[in-house]
Parts: sequence; structure tokens; C-alpha cells
Amino acid sequence: MIAALVSWGIALFEYLLQVPANRIGYEVASAGQLKIIQEVISLSVFIPFSMYILKEPFRTDYIWAGLCLLGAVFFMFRNKIMV
Repeated sequence: MIAALVSWGIALFEYLLQVPANRIGYEVASAGQLKIIQEVISLSVFIPFSMYILKEPFRTDYIWAGLCLLGAVFFMFRNKIMV
């Protein structure tokens, strides 16, 4: 019961930050660009977490996933990059 309430509290806090951030972010970037940024941040947090906290070994799949995301970043932001 305590774990559920704590996780709901964390989720509520994240949601209260997320909605204004999305409104502000949508003024500067498209929905697709915001989604790619979210995925890059998620992977950047997940890899160290899985290695240091979950004690999983480093895998080359992490490199390939990162390279795919770099490609996605390029294609989503190429109009702003190639001005």
C-alpha cells in the first residue's frame, strides 16, 4: 500500500511538471521532435541505470540503439540543422 502511494505521488509530481513542459516545448519543437528528445533522454538514463544498479553487462546493442537514435535526431531536426 505504501509503495503504491509513493509511486502515485511520484507520478503525480512528474505529471505536474510534464504538462507545462510539453506546452512550452511544443512552441519550439514539433510533437515528433519532442518524442525523439524523450527517447534520447530515456536511453541516456536507462543504460547507466541498467549497468550500475541492475548490474547488467554492457552490450553492443546499446551502441546500435544509440546510433539509431542519433539517426532519428538527425532526420527530425535536419531542417533546423541544415539552415
